[in-house]
Parts: sequence; C-alpha cells; structure tokens
Amino acid sequence: MLPLVEPGPALSPERLARYSRQLILPGFDELAQRRLANTRVLVVGAGGLGSASIPYLASAGIGTIGVVDNDSVALSNLHRQIAHGMGDIGRRKVESIADTVAAIDPDVTVHAHDVWLDSENITGILADYDLVLDGSDNFETRYLTNDAAERAGKPLVWGAILRYNGQAGVAWAAHGPTYRDLFPEPPAPGEILSCADGGVLPGVAAIIGAIMATEAVKLITGVGEALLGRVTTYDALTGRYRELEYERAEPLEIRTQVEEPREAGVSKPAARRTVSRRGLVPRPLLNQRGEGNPASGNISATDLSHRLQSGEPLQLIDVREPFEAAIATLDGSELIPLGSLASSLDRVRHDVPVVVYCHHGMRSMQAASILRQAGFDNVENLTGGIEAYAREVDPSLARY
Repeated sequence: MLPLVEPGPALSPERLARYSRQLILPGFDELAQRRLANTRVLVVGAGGLGSASIPYLASAGIGTIGVVDNDSVALSNLHRQIAHGMGDIGRRKVESIADTVAAIDPDVTVHAHDVWLDSENITGILADYDLVLDGSDNFETRYLTNDAAERAGKPLVWGAILRYNGQAGVAWAAHGPTYRDLFPEPPAPGEILSCADGGVLPGVAAIIGAIMATEAVKLITGVGEALLGRVTTYDALTGRYRELEYERAEPLEIRTQVEEPREAGVSKPAARRTVSRRGLVPRPLLNQRGEGNPASGNISATDLSHRLQSGEPLQLIDVREPFEAAIATLDGSELIPLGSLASSLDRVRHDVPVVVYCHHGMRSMQAASILRQAGFDNVENLTGGIEAYAREVDPSLARY
C-alpha cells in the first residue's frame, strides 16, 4: 500500500537523533519520518485506548494530533487511562492528555476538541485530518465515525476492549471493507456492557492502543501490511491472539448516521450505501451472559426518590458486586449480585413493587429481564443506575 501522506520538510539533526532507533529499522527511513511529521491524526476518545495510543503517536513523531473527548478525569479512570494522573482528577481529559503529549514532545501540535461527536459536527472536525483513530466507548460514536471516515475517503483505525478481550482493525472504503461490513448494525440496547459495568484489564487497553498506534504509523508511511479486511483479537486470559478475515459479499443496504449538509434549514435524508459481509466474522465484544434487549419498564432517579420519600412500600435490589456496594449504596437496598440473581429468586418479593439498580443501568436491565422471565410482573429498572441517582438526586453519594 502506498504511503498516506507526502513527506514534510527535512528534519533537523536533533530530530534525527530523537528518532534514530526508529530510522534504523529495515524499510523505515528519513522520508518515512518526515511523513509522520507532516501528518494530522484525529483520535476519538481520550480514555483507555486514547491514553495508550496518543503517547505512542506523539513519541513516534506525528506532527499534529487532534483529540475528541468531552469528559473529565475521574479516579476510576486511572487504573487504565495512564495518560492521566492523580493531579488531573476533575480536569478535562483533552487538556490533561495535551499536557502528556507536551511532556513527551513539545513540538507536537495538539488540537483539543472538547465536544460530543454527532452528525452535525463530525464532518467539519474530520476535514482537518488525514486519518482517524477511534477509541470511543459507545456504538453510536463508533458507527458515526466509521460513516464519516468513509464519506471523507479517509482511513479509520478502530479498537474495542472489554473485560479480558480486545479487538483492533482498519477500515478504509477506498481499499477494502469498513466497520459496517464487519458489524452491519449496532447491537440492541442492553446487549453490550460498558467498561464501567463489565470491567477491563488495564493491560488489554495498553495492547490494543499500541496496535492502533502502530497501524496508524504503517498507513502513514506505507510500511508493512495494514489490518485492512482483518481483525486482530486478543484474549488476556490465554495470552493468545487470533486473526479473522472479512470482506464484502452479499449486498446489504445500510443507512449511515452522517447527514448531508443542510440547505435552507432542511436536513436531507442520510446517505445510503451498499455493503456486504461473508464468512466467519467475530461479534462485537458482548456481555458474557449473551442477554438481549430486556423488556421495558423503567423508573427515573427523580421518580424513585419521590416514591422513597413518600414511604411507598417497595423492594430495592442492588445487582452490583459487593465491592461496588462498599463504595456507595442506596439506603434500604438489598444486595443480590446479577450472577446470583437467578438462584436467589426466593429473596424477591411478589407483594410490592421491585426496583433493581446497578452502576449505570445496564446490568439492572438484564436483572429486570431475568425476573420478568421468572414470572415477576412488578419489576422496574432504575434508568442510569446509582450514577444517575448521585448526579440528579443525592450528590453526597460517591461516584466511581
């Protein structure tokens, strides 16, 4: 594959010395290093994958790095988001990671995009960059980024992590299949756990982030074979890697999320394209229980607070793990972790409303589904979990 970017100006002796261990690599030369210096890379997400990939991009010699993230650093981020430290808690992640890059190489330009990516702003942001790394933690952003990169004709390096597993690949419509060819549609709500609910081993973030940074360097310089049409998966419990190939095959019409530019204040319908898939492909990183979309029946944090204050009889069940309950809990709740719920149905009441909750509402959606399937028609799920309750009702609750 040809290099993505033309070489920039000649490098100074100091810069040559800085990259001497890279320049000496077979197939890698000063022209390759100048291509890196002339490249503008956009990284979506300054969390676990962004923290692992961005420092390597900076140290490799990428000239300009854009970072998209609209979150702040929290204590619970630090075990895997190693670009942030204790002194950064409460700071915006884009500001914190810009300081990390400056400490590695002050000559690298960092553009901080402290926004939530959506169909209105992604096209304009992406226009200023040569390629994209997507380390986002939600499927809405992942599919949006894929569609925008395809429309702009730019390569996308993506990664995903959950628990002990990770995946990474390259999507580039001009040269092969895209993320939608691998996973045509987002999974149903409640099917995928987030890192906050499912957990992640720190080293998995480091490995997948490093793979992403390496794939970006390969695309920019033309060195090696890109992970295009292939997915590398990593299982930390066995230490094994597996590679799966995928390609376009039978047509499947997909509606993209990126809107056409507006004219006269009217949004045009989103563009349509034809993609296909064939052969053995992995699924997105799923909750190990494999639960699907639970039935509806939710209660907001505010409504739950009103019902508790009114003295209405109800059973409040916490389906998180014991260590989470030790951090913060709702008064009067009973701890029945999700993994033991099916064998603890005798502890669930039929005579009063039952409200189940977890950290963010994902595990409790599964819990509500389990209880309904067991014949409980009096179950409600706390939308947003204890995190929403702390944010909207009781700020004294510890957040993690």
